[in-house]
Amino acid sequence: MKIAISATGPSLDAEVDPRFGRCQYFVIVDPDTMEFEALENTSQMASGGAGIASAQTVANKGVQAVLTGNCGPNAYQTLEAAGIEVITGVSGTIRDAVEGYKSGRFQATSGPSVDAHFGMGGGGTGMGGGMGMGRGMGRGMGRGMGMGPGMGMGPGMGMGPGMGMGPGMGMGPGILEQELEALKAQSQMIGQQLSEIMRRLDELEKKGK
Repeated sequence: MKIAISATGPSLDAEVDPRFGRCQYFVIVDPDTMEFEALENTSQMASGGAGIASAQTVANKGVQAVLTGNCGPNAYQTLEAAGIEVITGVSGTIRDAVEGYKSGRFQATSGPSVDAHFGMGGGGTGMGGGMGMGRGMGRGMGRGMGMGPGMGMGPGMGMGPGMGMGPGMGMGPGILEQELEALKAQSQMIGQQLSEIMRRLDELEKKGK
């Protein structure tokens, strides 16, 4: 079997990169033989869709599991759809991460651990203010597609601020397609959240009668 680990360098002694979609390298390791292949992450500077593109890269390598520090919703959905186990919260060297995986020290993650734009840096063209709906709605969205404060339903029901695109990175070949896929995935998640909000509103209205 093979596992993919987000890495800061192309060796087993490199540190685990806490960002999956925007890590510097992917180290593909056979845990039984410790043979490995290092791939430079060509999506790390993309203006959008880095998580999906990175997930597709490791999926094409036939890995059964991904070990990383954090994994956003777009990457998580792509990996899950490919049947790849996702393990977050991993740190230390790549070698240590592999040993921890072999010893059963890690458990699979049940969802994304950060929002959709984790690791993109500051600045950029945000979409803050107005029409907000609270703070969070679980681990999936956080601050990814939020529209500012307002209409809060208590913790766990809203979408938070932000949608920053990071400092100007251009739109090279394939970036528009990646951005489109990322936005489609995010719109689907927002639709699901809106349905949950409406369901909860209906429940509260019935209880209030």
